[in-house]
This record gives sequence, structure tokens and C-alpha cells, in this order.
Amino acid sequence: MLPNRMHLKKQTEEQLKRLKNYTGINPNVSARVAFLRSMESGFRFTGEPVNLDGSLNLDKVTWLGELELVIETLLRKHYPELSSKELEQAWASHVEDGISALRNHRSLHDFSAFV
Repeated sequence: MLPNRMHLKKQTEEQLKRLKNYTGINPNVSARVAFLRSMESGFRFTGEPVNLDGSLNLDKVTWLGELELVIETLLRKHYPELSSKELEQAWASHVEDGISALRNHRSLHDFSAFV
């Protein structure tokens, strides 16, 4: 299980906030899309420690929303040996990987056509 409070890297948070300014999509929603895009692309967390230095300290329910069970199941399937904190790092790494494909959209129309 993921911890109840979760963080991202500061750089990832800035990209999510910038995407919100362009598209109006909240960072927690775009983080879910980014996570799923990353999983779909085949990216895998290496296990290297990740410095989660972002200031957005949101609870798991806010970050994951209605996809909480799906995201936790995917993480457990791909990383069964990881602890709760390591799963948070894996989740954050997937969001960081996935946001790279989304961060350049300048409007909601561009974003929705891509997703």
C-alpha cells in the first residue's frame, strides 16, 4: 500500500502546475494520466532512491482519486518487493516519466486530443 501522504519531485510539480495554467486540468488529475501513460510506455522504476522534495503534500485519495485501487494494484504487480515508501518513489518516478509526454500541451483541446 502507498502511504497516506504523498509527494513528488519539485520539478515534476512545477510541470504539473504549468500544465494546469495552460489546460485548466488540476495537478492530481494530470498526475494520474501521466502515471498511466508511463506504465503503458513500459517505463520501469529502477529502485534508485528518489528525492521527493516537492511542496505539494497531498493525501493518497486526492492524488489517486477514483483510480486508487487500479494504481496501487499496478504498482504491486510490477514491484511486489517494494516497501510503502519505495512504492511512493516508484509512483513519483512514473508520474515524472509520464509528464514528459504531456507537459508541452498549451490548451485543453491539445491535451484531450493527445490523451
